[in-house]
Amino acid sequence: RCADVTGVQTCALPICPDLQKLKEDAKLSDITKTVTMNYTTYYECAVKTDTWIEWYHSQKKIFESAK
Repeated sequence: RCADVTGVQTCALPICPDLQKLKEDAKLSDITKTVTMNYTTYYECAVKTDTWIEWYHSQKKIFESAK
């Protein structure tokens, strides 16, 4: 899968997995587990994405300085 980052399509950017959904009849314990799991998934993906963006900008600076 690919993503669009600041107008540039890239297939290297980590794509976040889908978050878990709750069933209509979910118990409070299920809700707590799902919220915890989704927060963890979101945070891990955000860290990977931020790291990739930082790497991309450093590579762009190197490329532009070589012109």
